[in-house]
This record gives sequence, C-alpha cells and structure tokens, in this order.
Amino acid sequence: MRRLLREPLLHFLLLGAALFAASSWGSGGFEIGSKSIVVTQGRLDHLATAFARTWQRPPTQREMDGLIQEYVREEVYAREAVALGLDRDDLIIRRRLRQKLEVVSEDLAAPAEPSTEKLQAYLKAHASTFATERRFSFRQVYLNPDRRGVNLARDADRLLASLTQAGVQTDLAPLGDPSLLEHEFDNASASEGRNVFGEKFAAALGDLSPGQWQGPVESGFGAHVVFLAERSEGRVPPLEDVREAVRREWANAQRLETAAQFYQVLLRRYSVAVETPRAAGGKHDPAQARR
Repeated sequence: MRRLLREPLLHFLLLGAALFAASSWGSGGFEIGSKSIVVTQGRLDHLATAFARTWQRPPTQREMDGLIQEYVREEVYAREAVALGLDRDDLIIRRRLRQKLEVVSEDLAAPAEPSTEKLQAYLKAHASTFATERRFSFRQVYLNPDRRGVNLARDADRLLASLTQAGVQTDLAPLGDPSLLEHEFDNASASEGRNVFGEKFAAALGDLSPGQWQGPVESGFGAHVVFLAERSEGRVPPLEDVREAVRREWANAQRLETAAQFYQVLLRRYSVAVETPRAAGGKHDPAQARR
C-alpha cells in the first residue's frame, strides 16, 4: 500500500481530481460566462481569513461588506474580460496560470521524507556537490609583466634562486613589485584562490609540489613566484554532517523529476504541430506532428 501511495501516476490522478475541485471552487461552482454570482460561505471565510492575516484582527461588519463588494466587482470584471477573450495571448496571464498549476502539482506530489539509505545513496551519486574544497597555504611574490617586459622570465629565475637560498621564512615585503596582494595565504580555499588570483593561478596551485619555491605562476595580475607550504585535498563529508543539505537537494531533484513526469502526462493529451518557416511562395508547410 505504501508503495502504491508513492507512485507518480497515482499522484497525477489525484492532481486531476484536485484541479477539477479547485476549478469549481474558484469559480463559485459556475462556468465562466454565467450571469449568476454566488458568494459562498467558503468564499466569505477566505476573505475574512485573508483580512485577518494582513491586519492581525477580524474584519468589522462594514469592512466585511467592503470585501464582499470588492470580490463581486472583481468577479464581474474577470468574467467579462474572459468573455471578451482578453485573457488570450497574454504572456503574463499565461505564465501566471502555468506557475499556479506547477505549484498545485508540486504540493500534491511532494515526496515523502527520505530514508537514511536514500540520502546516503544520493550523497554517493552526487559526491562532488557536497565535497569540501581543496585548501592551500602558500606565500607569493608578485612580478609585474608591464614593468619587467622581456626580462620577466630572467627576473623570475633570479628571484627563485635567491628565495631558494634564503629559505621559506625570508621577509617578502621588499621583494618583487608593488601590489595590493598579500604575501601569505593560510588555508585558503580553491574558490578564494580563484577569486583573488584567477582561474589559471588556482589551477596551478593544484599542480605545484609542496615545500619549494616555484614559478613563474601566471595570474590575472601577471606572474608570481610561489612557495606552496601545504595542500589539503577536498573530501566528501559523512552524511550526518550534511544531512540537511543532502535532504534539500534530494527533495529538489524529486520535485524536478515529478514536474517533468507530470508535464509528459499532460503533453500526451495534445497533438503538437510546428509549422516550418514561410517558403518563397509565402505558404506554410506544417511539420510532422510531435508528441
């Protein structure tokens, strides 16, 4: 029985019944174009509840009369507008109707709370989404290519030799060319490296050998001589550390899958033909119907 209740087809059948009921409730039980407007008790309760939610108190009788008059006015205008076809080919109205139907379908087909086994399987299948980033601790000296010109490679080699001889704790402030960049970065994430230095520099950090001065390493600013002190690889955390994030992503994936299935169910009710562009003679050639 539980398996049956989880079947998407059953959800869609229930959705169809709900849509029919919602359509009848929304129009007061009468077809569009009817000249009879009945303000039902359900509608009165809805108006009063909406007022109370906004103003944090129930409406007075005078305010309730005003709400009823405004609802009747809206109903009259809405019916006359639909009768005149003003709702047709209106992009805003079409998008709003689509959004409302999608919301209804999502509410009715909302997935049940996933088991630990399902979340663990989702984490395994999407490990890269939840893995922690690589982190780097490094020192750098900047060389300005505009200032160095054709001597950039030579100057980088000389600086490398000097730093290798001086050791890792050398004061870097007087070395290289002036910039606003820090000389030392401790436990910086890969995304922080990309944000500060650019994609090429961050990628190079993943290939450098720790424990020695190397370069030149290209960045968005120019060139750098870099000492990589430590690099820690990213890892997939245990489920308990990221359970809420995994549950949220799993639920979103289920929602998208259900929405796609629901659309295919609806699409099968239609025959879709796409006309080809106008030929030289000005005639349309209907394309083969697609379903």
